Amino acid sequence: MNRTRLGRQRGATFLGMVTILAILGCALYAGIRLIPIYKEYMAVAQALSQTAKELGASASPGEIRTSLQRRWDIEDIKSLQPKDVEIAKVGNTTTLHAQYRAETEFVGNVSLVVDFDKSVTMGGAASP
Repeated sequence: MNRTRLGRQRGATFLGMVTILAILGCALYAGIRLIPIYKEYMAVAQALSQTAKELGASASPGEIRTSLQRRWDIEDIKSLQPKDVEIAKVGNTTTLHAQYRAETEFVGNVSLVVDFDKSVTMGGAASP
């Protein structure tokens, strides 16, 4: 009797394999849909960092926004506009802060939403 039970247990069933493949397929599709959003975030982060290094803490908000607008045009950034970047000057330190939400369609009326938050100190180090 023990031998017949072992003979029937041969591994995953067809339905089990289909379920596993469906889950992996959904995860892969979600990853494919999220790649452009994260690439755009990396472009935003790089634009903020390069602007901070290029201009330094003594730059005016107008100069900062002009520099950001040039970088936005080159990188084709759509989720955020340079006017939405907060520029805060406290003493000799200027901080650029970009906080925004990016959304992409997933399946039907289901969307994937990602919140981004990046701060850069002019003349200093960038924060995560």
